[in-house]
Parts: sequence; C-alpha cells; structure tokens
Amino acid sequence: MAAMAAAAISGEPFAILRASRRAIRVLTVDEHHLIQEGLAAVINREDDMAVIATAATGEEALEAVRRLRPDVVTLDLVLPDMPGEDLARRILAEFPRTRIVAITSSQGHVQARRALDAGVHGYISKAAPRWEMVRTIRQVRSGARMVPGPIATKLAEHFNEETLTAREIQVLQLVAWGNRNKEVAAQLSIAEETVRMHMKHISGKLAANDRTHAVTIAMSRGLLRLRDLQ
Repeated sequence: MAAMAAAAISGEPFAILRASRRAIRVLTVDEHHLIQEGLAAVINREDDMAVIATAATGEEALEAVRRLRPDVVTLDLVLPDMPGEDLARRILAEFPRTRIVAITSSQGHVQARRALDAGVHGYISKAAPRWEMVRTIRQVRSGARMVPGPIATKLAEHFNEETLTAREIQVLQLVAWGNRNKEVAAQLSIAEETVRMHMKHISGKLAANDRTHAVTIAMSRGLLRLRDLQ
C-alpha cells in the first residue's frame, strides 16, 4: 500500500508494487482496485511469482509493459478505455514473448473466441478458485495455452456457427437500448424495412423467439457486453 501511495504521489500512471527476482513477474490489469489487490494477494503468496505492478486502463498497462517487461499479464477484457482483446494485440505486437491470461466474468464463447484470436494464452473466469488461476499463470509462462474445459467445449460446439455481421450487431445493440425499428433506421440512416430484415436474420441465426430473446442470447454468448448496455 505504501508503494501504491508513493506511486500516486509521484504521478506514476500505474502502481509499481515491488521489485522481485522471482521467476514469474506479473502485471495485473483491471479497472477495479479491489480486484487488483485480491489478485496480488493470491499471486504474492506463491514462492515462484510476484505482482510487480498493476494498471487500471489499457494505456497504463502499455506503459507498464514497456517499462517493466513482465513475464505474464493478467488482463480483464473489459477496460474503460479499450477492449481487452485490443490491448492484447497491442502488447503482443510490441512484445511477442509476453504471455497474457484473460481473466473475465463472461462465460460467453464469443468473447473467448475474440480473446484467443487476439493471441491471449490463457482464459479463466473470475469465479475460478485461486489454485486454478495460479496454475494457469505457471502453465502459460511455460509455453502452454490454457482454456477451461467448459469454454473449450462451447468453442467446439459453436465452431461452425453462423455469426452475426458487424451491422447486425450494431442493429441489435440499438434494439437492446430500447429503440424501435423506426428509431434504429433513423440512427443508422437506413430504411425501416432494412432494419426489419436485419432483425429477421438475427433471430434466425440466434434461434430467438423475439427481440428480447435475441438480446438475451447475444448477451449470454458475448456478442453484446453489459458495459455496452449502460
């Protein structure tokens, strides 16, 4: 805590917690400080790893990676300034040897697919037990890719699933915000009939009974995010 306070006083954009000669140097990225502290407490109990810094935004994380060169980055996929998968791509573009573990509250296979396509090496739920997170960090550091069984099963089940287009997601997002077809059409500068056709295609692809059902399914699969609905 003293190190965090010192970092804040000196104007540091991220908190450097402590230097370490331990084998695995970890940077945690999460906008919630309580989660940062919880992750640090769990990781720092291990003899072979230590949290060397924390960051609350994507830009802070990039600066920390450039300055400290961590071995592993634990990454929340929902950040205030950019999607976590975009940050993963930026980190790996500059530092391809950095290993990244996505830690998320989402169980949707779509978000997992996005994260894995971005190059993350591990994917774990925030609800997972402590030992699983620690094991994932170790395995990822050693070169393995770690994806929990249930997520891997969902990815396999939906591998050939017809996905929504960018426009269909845009339409469904506006519908999720409570817009009627006429209002969606006006905001996207398209015909109301086009919106109806989009919704028909969306419902067919998601096997949804109605608009509300389509939004619920899209949320569960990670096509729409809770932050997007606020």
